[in-house]
Amino acid sequence: MTPHDTRSPTPLSDIKVLELGQLIAGPYCGQVLADFGAQVIKVEPPGKGDAMRQWGEADRDTGEPLWWNVIGRNKQSLTLDLRQPRGQALLRELASQADVIIENFRPGTMERWGLGYEELSRHNPGLVMVRVTGFGQDGPYASRAGFASVCEAMGGLRHLSGYPDRPPVRVGISLGDTLAGLHAALGTMMALHQRDRSGRGQVVDSSIFESVLAMMESLVPEYARAGKVRERSGSFLPKIAPSNAYPARDGRDVIIGANQDTVFRRLCEAMGQPRLADHPDYATHRARGEHQAAIDDLVAAWTREHDAQQVVDLLAEAGVPAGLVYRAPDMLDDPHFQARGSIVEVPDRHGRPLPMQNVFPRLSDTPGRVREVGPALGEHTEQVLTGWLGLAPEALDALRADGVI
Repeated sequence: MTPHDTRSPTPLSDIKVLELGQLIAGPYCGQVLADFGAQVIKVEPPGKGDAMRQWGEADRDTGEPLWWNVIGRNKQSLTLDLRQPRGQALLRELASQADVIIENFRPGTMERWGLGYEELSRHNPGLVMVRVTGFGQDGPYASRAGFASVCEAMGGLRHLSGYPDRPPVRVGISLGDTLAGLHAALGTMMALHQRDRSGRGQVVDSSIFESVLAMMESLVPEYARAGKVRERSGSFLPKIAPSNAYPARDGRDVIIGANQDTVFRRLCEAMGQPRLADHPDYATHRARGEHQAAIDDLVAAWTREHDAQQVVDLLAEAGVPAGLVYRAPDMLDDPHFQARGSIVEVPDRHGRPLPMQNVFPRLSDTPGRVREVGPALGEHTEQVLTGWLGLAPEALDALRADGVI
């Protein structure tokens, strides 16, 4: 496991970001930007903060939820009540100095608070506003509540997830939220690049349903031009063979992907059945697709004769993509994860090492890094308001007394 590094320069260290809203989609965008060095100020309601502070499993020693340490990492926490006029006024002042604002409220909320893009960009023409919602900023569904579960369904993912004889299932993570956050971060960088040329910012509109739709490959044109509606197929993709989970002798499954002609030939040789590669039922990609069930049975019969790790090692040597189905303990123990620094240990707020996924993608000269775990609620309120706005201690005391911060 790689210890966390605070030395190398980061590519976004000159970018100031205000992150509003809560939960996953918008804050994941903020996490990505913060991972690469942006100063991300997490604006949270006084007293309770982001709901993510309460989500997920708790640390068995401290009782503190652990997820916040990841999605809040590298950020600074500022408490500010945006429902109060003074809170809105402070946000406008902060926005005049920011490069980016991320928000994931329902469309129209920021405008009702006097914090819409038209108002904020009047004082800061270079501002980029990143708006993350379920259904986007316009259209008949814009005002609907849009959690990832619903938007994953409307974007096409749920219909394809699971087995054909059972209802759709969900992936065990908030995939739609994370995809929307990634697209928001990508849009942010495009807008900042354009600002470098034009001097003007713009709005980035990242919806969850369209972020899911974007990964649906050829689903739409296949229906429009071939009349084909993709359906659930379980652990494999129709007509892509062999590519599936195969049972091993020790009860574990091995994922094998050998659907390319040359790779399939190598698999047949590793299985001790080289003639299969020339059999007319299996010799081409289309032929293997037509005889998918039969070929899966052949591969499964072979994998059942060996322990899972033996299969993986043998196929790795043969140049056939194969791997085990990993859980967290497997990731922590794997030598490749360790050599790559895929998991990094970061001191938590009590000084104890906390492992979490490292920053991706990797940059050779200015890599991102995890500098700190998620901050305590309001930990940086005084620092931000004095550093950005020059507020005096008496002003801070008054704001605190009135519940504005």
